[in-house]
Amino acid sequence: MKIYLGADHRGFQLKEELKQILQKNYEVEDCGAFEKVESDDYTDYAKIVAEKVSTSSDCFGIVICGSGVGVDVTVNKFANIRCGLGFNQEQIKKARQDDDINILALASDFTTFDVAKEIVEAFLKTEFEPSENHKRRIEKISQL
Repeated sequence: MKIYLGADHRGFQLKEELKQILQKNYEVEDCGAFEKVESDDYTDYAKIVAEKVSTSSDCFGIVICGSGVGVDVTVNKFANIRCGLGFNQEQIKKARQDDDINILALASDFTTFDVAKEIVEAFLKTEFEPSENHKRRIEKISQL
């Protein structure tokens, strides 16, 4: 499985730390930022991740900015993307099980590295539960 990572200057450090642990078990593609530049825009990196995830079924994305909201809103503009802003393991497990999210958004200003690792692990290891209700709701989202 391939993981695409993207973050702006506020999420840069968390992205770099997560990349180090993810590379041990996954194929990881860093979509930027590649250096901490205060004037960069989270939309640029979130767009790259969303474009890659939206065209493949065997991958996930992780996007990071200060609040997590900017990258979450950005990637959810793309077809075939269902992104959730992660707060804790249990919430993301439910998001994977019920909503089949394929991109995780993280808030670097409000998430420690240790908590982020737990959230990412839950995101990557939890399977979608394709009940009729879940599939029906996802289809309705796709039709919007």
